[in-house]
Amino acid sequence: MFDVLSRGFKDARLKLQGKTRLTEENLAPALREVRASLIQADVELTVVKAFVARVKERSLGDVVKLKGRKASPNVSPQDHFIKSCYDELVELMGPVQTDLNLEGDPSIIMMVGLQGSGKTTTAGKLAKMLVAQGKKPLLVAADIYRPAAIDQLMVIGRRLGVPVFSIKGMNPVQLSKMAVVQARNVGRDVVIIDTAGRLALDDKLMQEVVDIKSTVNPDNVLFVVDAMIGQDAVRTAAEFDRRLDFTGFVLTKLDGDARGGAALSIKEVTGKPVKFLGEGEELDKLEAFRPEGLAQRILGFGDVVGLMQDFEKHVDEKTAQKSTEKMLKGEFSYDDFISQLQTVRKMGSIRDIMGKIPGLSGMLDQIPAEALDDKELDKAMAVIRSMTNQERNFPDVINESRMIRIAKGCGRELHDIRELHERFLQARQMMGQLGGLMGNPAQMMQMQKMMKQMQGGGGGGGFPGMGGMPGMGGGFPGMDGMPGMGGGERKSISAAEKIAKRKKAKDKKKARKRNRK
Repeated sequence: MFDVLSRGFKDARLKLQGKTRLTEENLAPALREVRASLIQADVELTVVKAFVARVKERSLGDVVKLKGRKASPNVSPQDHFIKSCYDELVELMGPVQTDLNLEGDPSIIMMVGLQGSGKTTTAGKLAKMLVAQGKKPLLVAADIYRPAAIDQLMVIGRRLGVPVFSIKGMNPVQLSKMAVVQARNVGRDVVIIDTAGRLALDDKLMQEVVDIKSTVNPDNVLFVVDAMIGQDAVRTAAEFDRRLDFTGFVLTKLDGDARGGAALSIKEVTGKPVKFLGEGEELDKLEAFRPEGLAQRILGFGDVVGLMQDFEKHVDEKTAQKSTEKMLKGEFSYDDFISQLQTVRKMGSIRDIMGKIPGLSGMLDQIPAEALDDKELDKAMAVIRSMTNQERNFPDVINESRMIRIAKGCGRELHDIRELHERFLQARQMMGQLGGLMGNPAQMMQMQKMMKQMQGGGGGGGFPGMGGMPGMGGGFPGMDGMPGMGGGERKSISAAEKIAKRKKAKDKKKARKRNRK
């Protein structure tokens, strides 16, 4: 969702290409790109002006500090500028204050926000997170104006094994008060109150939520805001904060097509911290907000910490170890492959996962759209599920006649099945060879040198150090070009395309020379 911002900072960096020092004059075009991208991303105007001014001050200040001491030859003016942008982004969205106050008896979390912002789903996500922490939450259906909200919370409660408190027709203020008493009586240590969605200008409903707060004295008041409503999110948050003085907010629907400006504006305007980020409808799609990780993703540096947290959340360590051992022995099966595909789906969209991988995050606009399409994962899974148990566990038995049957079973073309199978066998063979090398110290040292050279030369788009190895670029390790794994089909380049490519490279070179003047 931060594509507009990422492109803006990337273009700003290019404006400084070839410059040997930072001055107000050559910094101006880069700052204009940053300003334009922030405005396009729906960042509030006063926040844009303040941010650009601070980046300018910090960038020129860094230059002054460097005078009198020898700077590293590997650090360019571009790097100083991007570091200034990173520091200001972290400061703009931070500091980190994701802890909830859970010391009450019971602790009370009150969810507030506009209609359709995702309060009910977020209440369920919070309940799941608290259960994982050993807490015993109670969900309270205080949205009596939308019957579907009560039913939705009941369904969520059943899925989680968490009780839901609801009394039909009861006033939400009285209902919330009784829920706290009930939680204390039955040994529930956290009460999560899902209030009704409301408009900021609806005084009656706003007064109701104010009355609930004054009656139950919640330890946490979380304002749930839809990232897709842009600057309206900032104005609404300011109004809710004026009436309720909330403790923090949850930014939802980050997996949508929002421009992301609310994430940068809302903390600056209200002074209240972002507590959590919500992506998707699944109840495990709630993560603690990390300004460093979000700033890295916006600037195209990926988010290794966030990626590792996703892996830890969805990947069992023992299962992963067994799977790795099988891969390195060349015994990887389609059943193992489909297990990995399911894990990928749990972790999020392909675009989101790749956005967290350093080296790939800044290249997403260069990757074909079909390679980032999550439907390709479903197609690959459909192909594998059309195989027999024998074919999934012993891929070598698959021949042409079996491929024809598999193609009919999943509704795909024969060449799709053939291509998936060939690339699967290639990846399995390559991993088996890698496993064999690990037992030979001399060959392993040679492999490490080769990987360092490829990493330094920017050989490809996989994980760092895997760029130039066959089948290791573009998508997940060992899955390059497989349908559903981000590689896409390799297309031959015509003579006309080669000429156009060379002309484009020459034009870029001329542009860089002009910028140096």
